[in-house]
Amino acid sequence: MPAGKIIKALSGFYYVAHEEGITQCRGRGVFRKNKVNPLVGDEVVFQAENNTDGYILEVLERKNELVRPPIANIDQAILVFSAVEPGFSSLLLDRFLMLIEYNAITPIICISKMDLADDDTRKRVEAFAHNYREIGYEVMFTSKTAAESVDRLRPFLDGRVSVIAGQSGVGKSTLLNLLRPELELKTSGISAHLGRGKHTTRHVELIEVGDGLVADTPGFSSLDFIDIEVEDATNCFPELKEQSQYCKFRGCTHIAEPKCAVKTAVDEGAIARYRYDHYVEFVQEIRDRKPRY
Repeated sequence: MPAGKIIKALSGFYYVAHEEGITQCRGRGVFRKNKVNPLVGDEVVFQAENNTDGYILEVLERKNELVRPPIANIDQAILVFSAVEPGFSSLLLDRFLMLIEYNAITPIICISKMDLADDDTRKRVEAFAHNYREIGYEVMFTSKTAAESVDRLRPFLDGRVSVIAGQSGVGKSTLLNLLRPELELKTSGISAHLGRGKHTTRHVELIEVGDGLVADTPGFSSLDFIDIEVEDATNCFPELKEQSQYCKFRGCTHIAEPKCAVKTAVDEGAIARYRYDHYVEFVQEIRDRKPRY
């Protein structure tokens, strides 16, 4: 049986790319019975009814998956956050990073609309960028008109499946238009009433960019830690994970325990306090989460 990768899911159809081209497939009834939901990015085995239509028979094992946006087998996430309109939020960025780290996806932070920032905003955002780089994250700046700034991103895309994600209105579709101008993806400004972007991307699709695949995804501003437990949280903050080996107590949550190396590092300035404060907030959110039965 032929195999391929789902590159688009739309209205109950799955578009599977393979050596011979693209086949429009439906899922067999067994998927619904077994509660298996094929996702964009899935490697699948399918049966072709003719040159253009077929059925997915099997979804191969995934290395990771995201719920929102619904996509599987991602190598890296391009997290797009704007300097202004909407303003840069380290809290929201850290929520994204926590989910991305938990799913073993490599993050790249892209801060857009730097050309629209005033001097004070630019300095503030650059200070955050410096801190994230010190942690070990790749951070780059883009502007709406500076297509050359996107050239720095292209080498990271080759040979990888990347997802572009971030708050609505920050410029995800604009970034893809810079990477692939012929796509002419719809973009929109900020809703004056809501103060956030209007949704312009309605489905998930993998698009060829150079030698890689990139997903343009619907914007969203709410992220829940549905599957993450308290003991997982430290591992989602690389600088906390590095220091935690020096804590006196095994399984230290770095909140109430004495002789905690993480809290000492925060007090000494080795770990940014805002990052630690976000960690504490997220841990409390996980603890307050209603149990699932």
